[in-house]
Amino acid sequence: MHTILLTNDDGIHSPGLKALKESLSALGKIVIVAPDRDNSAIAHALTMHRPLRLTELDEDVYTLDGTPTDCVSIALGKILERTPELLVSGINSGPNIGDDITYSGTVSAAIEGTMYAVPSMAVSMAGEPPLDYGKADLLIRQLAQRVIAHGLPASTLMNVNIPATSELRGLKITRQGRRIWKQAVQEVADPRGRIHYWIGGGTPLLDSGKDTDVWALGEGFVTISPIHLDLTNHEGISYFRDDLQLEKLLGDAEGS
Repeated sequence: MHTILLTNDDGIHSPGLKALKESLSALGKIVIVAPDRDNSAIAHALTMHRPLRLTELDEDVYTLDGTPTDCVSIALGKILERTPELLVSGINSGPNIGDDITYSGTVSAAIEGTMYAVPSMAVSMAGEPPLDYGKADLLIRQLAQRVIAHGLPASTLMNVNIPATSELRGLKITRQGRRIWKQAVQEVADPRGRIHYWIGGGTPLLDSGKDTDVWALGEGFVTISPIHLDLTNHEGISYFRDDLQLEKLLGDAEGS
């Protein structure tokens, strides 16, 4: 029997996590290890300054007072007796596209699984709660079946985003686009006149490239992006070595 590990960043009581379990239960044994509270935008944080407490809520259902990355680490290292055939993180409330991928706890949980050679998917849905997870049920199950059967490229996770529209236009394989936020830091005053800062919101500056997750999701397509763990800009290596001649810096410094 296949073992499928589920986690998220919205917390153990998230309706998206419940929908994910219902979608994938027919494919094998489901083990859930999820944060005990919302950990949105926590990225790939790993808790190292305090001990973590694991609570078993039901058979194969655990919650942890830590981050999504912590949950995957504890699941792989202490809960599961063998490596799972699949890890799925989600279903996140809100999309994880463009630059938001770097902040996402949902994607980071899948990154952690990928680091340990577990085929991993991050699944997110655009729109405002309450979300209609029903339209994602069959799609997620079919994607999971494909990954279990065929695997994923080395050091690569599958990042899936489902649009808010009720009528899906289709599915596109996309690259990560750009989506940065203008005026994302808001200045507010408390009742005593002290200034505080609130990060979030603002106006998104979108990538218009039609091969990007940003464009395709906005047009009503399900997007699937392969995300690779190697962040090296390989073209930049020759630039640093030849144009900037950085390798010569230490020798020049020692000779001066």
